[in-house]
Amino acid sequence: MALTSPSPPPRPSARAAVDVLLADGTAARLRPVGPGDAEAVRRLFSGLSRDSLVMRFFGPHRVTDAEIERICGLDGVDGAALAIEVGEELVALAEYDRRPGAGEAEVAFVVADAHQGRGAGTLLLEHLAAWARQAGVQRFVVETLSVNAKMLGVLRAAGFARQYERDASVTRVVLDIAPTEEALAAAAERDRQATVRSMLRLLRPRSVAVIGASRQPGTIGHEILRNLVASGFTGPVFPVNPEAQAIAALPTWPSIEAVPAPVDLAVVSVPAPAVLEVTEACGRAGVGALVVVSAGFAETGPAGAELERQVTRAAHRHGMRLIGPNCFGVVNADPLVKLNATFAPDPPRVGPIGFASQSGGLGIAILAEAAQRGLGISTFVSMGNKADVSSNDLLSWWLDDPETKVALLYLESFGNPPKFRRLAGRFSRAKPIVAVKSGRSRAGTRAARSHTAAHASPERAVDALLEQTGVLRVSTVEELFDVGAVLAHQPLPAGPRVGILGNAGGPGVLAADAVAGWGLEVPELSPGLQDRLHAFLPPEAGVANPVDMVASATPDHYRQALELLLASGEVDAVIVIFTPPLTTTAEDVAAALVHAVDHTEATHVPVVAAFLGTERARHRLQAAVRPIPSFTYPESAARAVAHAVRYSRWRATPEDPPATFDDLDPNGARQLLAEAAERADGDRRSAPSDENADEDEGALWWVPPEVAWEVLGRYRLPGVLGRPLPDPTAAAAAKAGASGGLPLLAGVLRDAAFGALVVLAAAGPLEDLDDSATRVAPLSRSDARFLVQGRRTSSLLAGGPDRPPADTQGLEELLLRLGRLAEDLPEIATIDLNPVLATPEGPLVLGAKMAVFAQPAEPLGTRPRQLR
Repeated sequence: MALTSPSPPPRPSARAAVDVLLADGTAARLRPVGPGDAEAVRRLFSGLSRDSLVMRFFGPHRVTDAEIERICGLDGVDGAALAIEVGEELVALAEYDRRPGAGEAEVAFVVADAHQGRGAGTLLLEHLAAWARQAGVQRFVVETLSVNAKMLGVLRAAGFARQYERDASVTRVVLDIAPTEEALAAAAERDRQATVRSMLRLLRPRSVAVIGASRQPGTIGHEILRNLVASGFTGPVFPVNPEAQAIAALPTWPSIEAVPAPVDLAVVSVPAPAVLEVTEACGRAGVGALVVVSAGFAETGPAGAELERQVTRAAHRHGMRLIGPNCFGVVNADPLVKLNATFAPDPPRVGPIGFASQSGGLGIAILAEAAQRGLGISTFVSMGNKADVSSNDLLSWWLDDPETKVALLYLESFGNPPKFRRLAGRFSRAKPIVAVKSGRSRAGTRAARSHTAAHASPERAVDALLEQTGVLRVSTVEELFDVGAVLAHQPLPAGPRVGILGNAGGPGVLAADAVAGWGLEVPELSPGLQDRLHAFLPPEAGVANPVDMVASATPDHYRQALELLLASGEVDAVIVIFTPPLTTTAEDVAAALVHAVDHTEATHVPVVAAFLGTERARHRLQAAVRPIPSFTYPESAARAVAHAVRYSRWRATPEDPPATFDDLDPNGARQLLAEAAERADGDRRSAPSDENADEDEGALWWVPPEVAWEVLGRYRLPGVLGRPLPDPTAAAAAKAGASGGLPLLAGVLRDAAFGALVVLAAAGPLEDLDDSATRVAPLSRSDARFLVQGRRTSSLLAGGPDRPPADTQGLEELLLRLGRLAEDLPEIATIDLNPVLATPEGPLVLGAKMAVFAQPAEPLGTRPRQLR
């Protein structure tokens, strides 16, 4: 394979502008400052009050043309300037400047008086720090008047490590701008709070306009308007249609700009080519947010994607958030809101489930299924093409929403997996998330001939991400509702013990098999509990568990037996099965179950039901104080309970943050790679071109072996000798397992969406088993433990009659440091450590390959906050 030469990393000034959220939830634009911005910068400074000028320049000051030219002419490496625009106005500016190549840079900020207190300074600091890190800056120095409480507050809130020096009037603050966990967590919480505020006008609007409202029943514009009125929306509704005087007894307006009152939310249902102009008109009219149900955007191809980009950019330029396009609409069933801005034929019930669907086409089916099952919705959002609002935004909203007890997600893609990881991990500690993930993510660029790549598919990355965050991944929408019903209405199981109660042996056996198949227990009931059951059940009843009350069981038998099981302390969940006999009705049995659940003090035990061959009891089961989920078959009930047990276990596990180390040398490792890149670039210029080079390697190049080993040594990976083994024969024999250690593959693959994936897999003679485990970096100690112990062949590490156990703690340490290396050095595309021998004395790395990107970027998880 030919070595592909690296190209120099992009200058930070080449970064594109991004959309961001101010602290009050308003969308704004953050971008580099260049020579063409001189007039805008001049207007910013000239509009400052005397107090703001004093805070910025330590005294009255008139900004000169030379100062403006300097700011606009910074080279993007030894100095850079960033600005925030609201609408077309430049409202905030930050700059850093340093001596060429120095590790320390001086920083200054200015925010227009009217926009102070909106979080602009903090946003600029986050982005400027990320920019400067790429240029090699390690510390920011800020000198400010000691009375400048606002500036000092910005510096404290950023979360960076800091030092202070003070005299009578000036405070000098030195910030270490490394992206520490404290800094990342602080930025994430600021982002979440801003997101919640930005969603208010989408999900709690005070007024709604329907642009494209129609008089014709059956059209989308008509049905959305009809549903808004029929749901009893608590604010005014404004139909917009230039060709109608009134629709559904409401006066109609020819344009959004003609509406005589403020509009929080506009629902847009016009042909795709007209959406951009409608968006601009909404912005001019001061509309707060948009829901675009119109189709004809990215789902149709490149031209539609470009139109979608323009619409989203226009919405953000006017400070608006956007749901869609190509979506089904939104619902907020809160009685104080009563928003049904969808074209669903049936209104949703009020309840504890927050539902987000990326598929607009599934919207009607989802709401219909929820209604049929009697499941209530707190909020429903059809995200459509996710041009702006995504599941990350909704998790931020639902975390603070007391009406939402569980989140259900139908996803086709992840827009920002690192952000999802942080949000979902926090959310799952408070409320459960159940997700269907369809489709396949596009894998990032991979190094050719990388063994790691074979074990790190996008689907494995999705599984890893969801498992690490406590999200329950299910396979179908039906299963999504099954699990959601249990989690929404029943308490979490305290353990894996399941009691099974029914009136027929066969279904009870099926339930027991299903429960065991999901890794749960069907414990034999104690003699005392069996005696109490025998006291009122027919003599032929079986009471060991499953409890088979036989076909003659009455509703009262169901009630008494369930009350005993719930109060016994011997089971953690109960599955009740009813097979219709000739005499007892499903409705009467359902009423008996409801009575038992509502009147038993031990309400911590969840109850689910399977009423075979009948749906008539479902409505009665929902009447309980704790509605009882009903399933068609016992296997479905067992599966839903198993998911609830799994979530309960995850939530009971203490939080385990990513591992940190104080003996690493990331700067030294980065310098090694940079020097190797420089040498490779020189070799490339002096060598003839290779027309047979693999096109897939155009963005990658292989690090020389001695450099790869030294980089690993800078991270003190256990078992890394700092150099390749000098004896190839010995290495080959070790790879074949002739040495007493168990051969493994440990590796890293950087995925374009998910970031660094850490893999541990069987190697040597066991390689054909394709036995591997994957986790998304950075790793916690529990993540490393899963990689070591969560594979089919993990039991081999325990040793055997002729082999002592391997040092698994040393192997976990190797993986933790490997994950940290991948996080710290985003230029690394892939690492193959093959083989790694797991021995009693610790891991021994015998082979190492490393490929890096020609154009590295900031790690996904450390990039400053922005929309999408």
